Amino acid sequence: MNLAKLVMFIFALAAILSMVSIGYAIAIANVWGAILAVIALVVVFFTGFMMKRKFRESGLL
Repeated sequence: MNLAKLVMFIFALAAILSMVSIGYAIAIANVWGAILAVIALVVVFFTGFMMKRKFRESGLL
């Protein structure tokens, strides 16, 4: 496994954890936690897609 795929795996894991944290925040009725988790999810997705484009342009993926 090359370094680019490892980085993409870490981004996928971070996205999954932020999705889980949304559910956890809703379960404990924490509105601010859910909002912060959604913001974290958007940031992780945006960063992951930007990184994937950079890897694809450089020929690593």
